[in-house]
Amino acid sequence: MIRRVCFAVVLASLPLVGLADDVAIDKVYHPYVQALEHEIEWRMISADGQQLHRLGFGKAMSDRLFAEVYLIAEDNDDADIEIEAIEIELKWQLSEQGEFAVDWGLITEIEYEEQDDAWELAAGLLLEKEWGRWVGTANIWGIYEHSRIESEFETALALQSRYRYSPYIEPAIEFYAGQNTRSLGPVLMGDVRIGSGKKLHWEAGVIFGINNSSPDKTWRFLAEYEF
Repeated sequence: MIRRVCFAVVLASLPLVGLADDVAIDKVYHPYVQALEHEIEWRMISADGQQLHRLGFGKAMSDRLFAEVYLIAEDNDDADIEIEAIEIELKWQLSEQGEFAVDWGLITEIEYEEQDDAWELAAGLLLEKEWGRWVGTANIWGIYEHSRIESEFETALALQSRYRYSPYIEPAIEFYAGQNTRSLGPVLMGDVRIGSGKKLHWEAGVIFGINNSSPDKTWRFLAEYEF
């Protein structure tokens, strides 16, 4: 069932999807919140000689609401790494895990880039479904971008199919769509327990462009310390 749902979402969204090309490929969000959890997160996207870094600190405000603040920095071949923007993110778990056929969540983000005096507001619907050892996840985004030059509304899509091989390593395949981007590729992820209530979550993948306007190859890395 989840395969048919995800396939239908892809077909329905392909003519619509759009997101700024430098962030079209990112992490796939899951709709769950852990009560009392704190998190330090770093993630990096690298393509065409440019790297986009996010460093965040997050905290569960309740058993349904998680808040996180990010510093966003860019690095390329011609310049040192510089902080470009700040982002505030809120995630709501809308349903209990297993309560419905699909688990639901909602995420909102606001980002400000000082250099261009640009704002970005985004909201995403998070869906997840398990069948046996397989887990399917979909993120469907709406994004409003405003700057001194122009304002526009866009949409975006990210899909992930993950196999729970073991707690330490889980292979997955991810699909991303943006305004000029269609990309697909493998990702590995896993958890390392380092104490009571503490763990390190990691993700590493390479996403390949499947149309002429996408980067040929995009590397993505993520590390989260949860405590």
